[in-house]
Amino acid sequence: MTRASLNKQPHEVASMFDDVAANYDLTNDVLSLGQDRLWRREVAKAVNARPAQKVLDLAAGTATSSLPFAATGAYVVPCDFSLGMLREGKKRHPHLPLTAGDATKLPFRDSVFDTVTISFGLRNVQDTDAALRELYRVTKPGGQVVICEFSHPTWAPLRTVYTEYLMRALPPVARAVSSNPDAYVYLAESIREWPDQPALASRLKQAGWTKVAWRNLTGGIVALHRGTKPAA
Repeated sequence: MTRASLNKQPHEVASMFDDVAANYDLTNDVLSLGQDRLWRREVAKAVNARPAQKVLDLAAGTATSSLPFAATGAYVVPCDFSLGMLREGKKRHPHLPLTAGDATKLPFRDSVFDTVTISFGLRNVQDTDAALRELYRVTKPGGQVVICEFSHPTWAPLRTVYTEYLMRALPPVARAVSSNPDAYVYLAESIREWPDQPALASRLKQAGWTKVAWRNLTGGIVALHRGTKPAA
């Protein structure tokens, strides 16, 4: 796959996720060697949702990621641009208000949410900077953003092993467990092309977020970025 082939149109990416919706959570668990559960626990800790708070869970897929927030008593809105994912999520979690939405043009008013969060979805948005500005727009003054995304391992030997896994081991594993293995070849390439930790932090600041910081998970394979919208 070439760099050019990563420039998929939004409807093409949405269709790709529609195709993998049924087995998406299982496939992620297998491909991450179970690490995705640890990463999502860290997201839940960072969000620190509380009763009556409003949380936007963007790129929520089947809404599995939204369950820890709902369990705290917070009002969580799982949002995704893949109708296939949303349909699968609604079957599993009919009590949640799953909502269709484009990260670059969210269907919400200004300053609605106490926390906006997106896990493993920002790199699939066509215009990252527009998405970061939209997340800022719908967040209340004093609210926060929490982004969990694949990143760049900080230890060179791990980075080498990880890159080899993405390019060599991931496709055959995906063929064994996924209904659309080509989607995971695309995802592997999108991970490799994604900006490193400081670069994403810089883009958050450019979108208006303050107190921007990150911490690495699993040696930097994943990074958890946070930012705050200045209080009015």
